[in-house]
Amino acid sequence: MVMQFIRKAGLFLATAMASFSAHADYAWNFPKPVTPMALDTLHVHNKFMLITMAIFLVVLAIMIYSIVVHRKSKGYKAAKFTGPSTKSQVFWTLVPFAILLYIDFILMGIPAYHSVVMMEDTKNEAQMVVKVTGSQWRWQYEYMDGDAQGIKFVSNLTTPQDQIENKIEKGENYLLEVDNPLVLPVDKKVRVLLTANDVIHNWWIPAFGASRDAIPGFLRETWVKVEEPGTYRGQCKELCGKGHGFMPAVVKAVPEEEFKQWVVAQKEQMETAAAGADKEWTKDDLVAHGKGVYEKNCAVCHQVTGAGLPPAFPALTGSKIVAAPNLDEDGKLLKDSHLDRVLNGKGVMPAWKGTLNDTDIAAVVTYERNALGNSVGDMLQPSQVKALR
Repeated sequence: MVMQFIRKAGLFLATAMASFSAHADYAWNFPKPVTPMALDTLHVHNKFMLITMAIFLVVLAIMIYSIVVHRKSKGYKAAKFTGPSTKSQVFWTLVPFAILLYIDFILMGIPAYHSVVMMEDTKNEAQMVVKVTGSQWRWQYEYMDGDAQGIKFVSNLTTPQDQIENKIEKGENYLLEVDNPLVLPVDKKVRVLLTANDVIHNWWIPAFGASRDAIPGFLRETWVKVEEPGTYRGQCKELCGKGHGFMPAVVKAVPEEEFKQWVVAQKEQMETAAAGADKEWTKDDLVAHGKGVYEKNCAVCHQVTGAGLPPAFPALTGSKIVAAPNLDEDGKLLKDSHLDRVLNGKGVMPAWKGTLNDTDIAAVVTYERNALGNSVGDMLQPSQVKALR
């Protein structure tokens, strides 16, 4: 019986190994590490796996030897005793304990301690600071110092809805593509500050080797130093609601000179957007611009049609708040009005005044009041939003 079991187990292992070789894309290891932290983590993982495998094989060999050599078919009979001496029991308890203690604290503990210290060393020699804010279900990035200080933007999923609904073939980076990736220079240590607006999120790029929870009301820290140019993709690693699988995190690492050119281009875009707040917009132009802002930032919760997902995300179609006045006779913002909700948020609704510019806010409010089944008929100028800041 035992030998037959061993033969079957061997046949199963051989078949499994053959099937593995048939999968050309099968990955035995972590993604290629591109940061010092990822490389150190990979080395520690591999060392731990070797130690664990060695312990497993030794214990398994002793078990198989005992089962095969002392089986009943060879005439062995179970011993009848009430138990060995107390000294023997203590000895055979302490010996394995001492061996495992040595393995845990010396062979495994020291490398693990080194990795933890490295992960927590966020400030030493940091050359940049970037703030990452999670919200359902997107990331906001803000550069806190240096030439890029003041640049901030929202990163949204751009995978077409037809791919998600299986109407067309899925792309190479399905659910891992965004409109605005975080851009970082290579070979620079970047201190990353993490927080969230609503629930717990987790900013995770596998090639960077570590992740950290983003918790509402707290600033948590990690760091990255990307050593190879490229685009690195990850996603939120916390179960943050229905859109959890649609919250990718993408980082584009570029050479220093290319990063400087990107900073200049971003500053020019910000100046152009700021200038747009000082001109008079037509209603049609506001609605057209607002449609793009809505579909990029609002449709994930309120749906493209404005039907919402009650009760968490109320419908905008036929909403009393959307139809109500935004400003009083003196031009002051009315509390709990449509514009007040967009600017300052409420409940799970994030505050957009720190993310969208004046033109975007005026346009999306105008769009929501004159589309999605609504026909309030008024419009909001960017200059009015600017005056309320």
